[in-house]
Amino acid sequence: MSIPSDLRSRKRLATRQSISNVATQLFHERGFDQVTVDEIAAAADVGRMTVFNYFPRKEDMFFDRDEEGREMLRDALRQRDPEVSPVEALRLLAHSLVAEESPYVRFPAGAPGFISAGSQGFIETIEGSETLKARARAIRDEIAQVITEALSGCAGREPDDADAKLTAGVLLATWTVALIEAHRIFRQSQDKEKAQAAFLAIVDKGSMGLKAAMAGTPYA
Repeated sequence: MSIPSDLRSRKRLATRQSISNVATQLFHERGFDQVTVDEIAAAADVGRMTVFNYFPRKEDMFFDRDEEGREMLRDALRQRDPEVSPVEALRLLAHSLVAEESPYVRFPAGAPGFISAGSQGFIETIEGSETLKARARAIRDEIAQVITEALSGCAGREPDDADAKLTAGVLLATWTVALIEAHRIFRQSQDKEKAQAAFLAIVDKGSMGLKAAMAGTPYA
């Protein structure tokens, strides 16, 4: 009897998530550069080639939610109320992520050994590896392009529209500063609410300035 396609998809997703979880935990405990793909495969109880079938690069196992994050940004712009500007839609997204305690902006450490995208352990693991820092910079550039194309698309402009590029660059810089500052505050105070408030205050301030700067464009 053949396996239904939806069941196969769920099994593939479960295997992928299992490999990523095991790899991320090992990276967090020992450092990214000290963990081999063979060790990840053994810990996840899969073959080496199975790991590469799901993750072409070792760092992809660590940044496994990258594509999900990109789609989240696209959806926030595509699905926004027509009365809401793109800049405001992304500001509201930041508030929604904090309210939902999304992994992308999660400040508490959680259960022992827990690590998720955006958590303190996640940031510390990146800071301990030049390879991960380089990939994080590349992802940041790629996300800037994703936002640029999404902005210009919803405004009916060319994909390389200069106003869209400027808006995307300032938005991404704002969120980056907000996350860094929020994590700094959490490290010092261990106060989740204080860190969340700092994150949103910077996002709000940056969004306000960007709306003023981009007044007269479809993005503000």
